[in-house]
Amino acid sequence: MADVNHTAFRPGTFLLVGIPGLEKFHLWISLPFFSMYIFALLGNLVLLFTIVREQSLHKPMYLFLSALTVADLLLSTTTVPRMLAIFWFRVGDISFGACIAQMFLIHFISVAESAILVAMAFDRYVAICNPLRYVTLLTHSVIWRIELAAVVRSFCIVLPCVFLLLRLSYCRNRVIPHSYCEHMGVARLACTSIKVNAVYGLTVALLSAGIDVVFIAVSYGLILRAVFQLPSAGARRKAMSTCGSHLCIIFLFYTPAFFSFLTHRFGGHSIPRHVHILLACLYVVVPPMLNPIIYGVNNKQIRETVMSM
Repeated sequence: MADVNHTAFRPGTFLLVGIPGLEKFHLWISLPFFSMYIFALLGNLVLLFTIVREQSLHKPMYLFLSALTVADLLLSTTTVPRMLAIFWFRVGDISFGACIAQMFLIHFISVAESAILVAMAFDRYVAICNPLRYVTLLTHSVIWRIELAAVVRSFCIVLPCVFLLLRLSYCRNRVIPHSYCEHMGVARLACTSIKVNAVYGLTVALLSAGIDVVFIAVSYGLILRAVFQLPSAGARRKAMSTCGSHLCIIFLFYTPAFFSFLTHRFGGHSIPRHVHILLACLYVVVPPMLNPIIYGVNNKQIRETVMSM
């Protein structure tokens, strides 16, 4: 029987179990996830429509924000509907191809979103530290190139994960103890060595997100130095208010991502598996829900535009 269980093959389908250990609470867990997803959809669609419709918002900061909004919509829509199908109807079957596609999209969007946050930090740096060159440096063509570079970088980083999974031989076990497909969750079902997958996944996470965080930290270090050198308290408050929303979004994006990643890799058995999975599920729905709220509340121009619609 053991030989049968370890016979190598590529399964037609995988089975996503949702949040392992909390199956009997899936219905109750689904309620906040459904609510957060609806708020994320409505909030991001309203924010995107507002930026596209209002000509005065066609500025670098808002164009980057619209790219972030699109990424949030794609990330939550790629994951949450299937989660809800598992929670409500226990429909956890997903084809091998669909699982690989979902894995690619989730990691692709996450890496791209991280790059967008770096671009937004650079935008704030130029606006505050070099305001006279702001219009000439961040033209629409430059913005499109930055966003295209973010997409290309993300594609090049995540695509190897697809081939690393396709090269593996899988065992008869097709159960993924997760609510969606992610790289190492799928790789652990393989019968062959996944050392290359683990090393590549760790290296990419530390280098891509780690380098992005360093760039953001340097940008805001220079911004804070410039802000405290401003002559008037009013100017300092105005400068900080323009950065406050972005800092909140950075905190919301990186904190759960790094916490989930580090505890998943190095937490061992000290943290229950259902905590890891629950954090990973919250990561794909909480930031998309809160981002439009943060910008809608803290940004006067967006708030007034929405109110006048």
